[in-house]
Amino acid sequence: MSLPYATTHQDRLLTVNIKDGIELPGAAPGSSIVPLFLDRENGVWVLYGKFAPGTRLPTHFHTGVVHFFTTKGQWNYLEYPADPQTAGSYLYEPGGSVHTFSVPEDATEPAEGFMVVFGANINFIEGAFANIRDAGAIEDSILEAARKAGLPLPRYIRPKGGAEFTRD
Repeated sequence: MSLPYATTHQDRLLTVNIKDGIELPGAAPGSSIVPLFLDRENGVWVLYGKFAPGTRLPTHFHTGVVHFFTTKGQWNYLEYPADPQTAGSYLYEPGGSVHTFSVPEDATEPAEGFMVVFGANINFIEGAFANIRDAGAIEDSILEAARKAGLPLPRYIRPKGGAEFTRD
């Protein structure tokens, strides 16, 4: 078999580095995110998250799968206290799972990691529906946060009949 013809032309690699990213407020106090890839059309979002000690995200239901790789610190789901995630942990979450992300109050450093999420998080506070976070909602919120803070448009990858950067 001969080498296939490239059907998607790239003038350069689509790559971003978290060190160059703009850190923006996350969905909960004590959290921040660096957007890496946001695909509204296919419902895929890739973020680098930072979570201060004591951070707790709303209980949420995943409509799709999640891959989470912890790079620093420790966190756990309140529903699974015997399974703490520490630096180097890779976690696969099946669609349809429900849990509550939490960093221990006494943690000595923030928890950090990469998340690749398919679909949406349907968030609940005290058992009541709160909101839906998907690639579109996340993109809207980070663009608004950057605008309000007077920051430049964050550089991340997003599809557009292939893919492109939000800015060079």
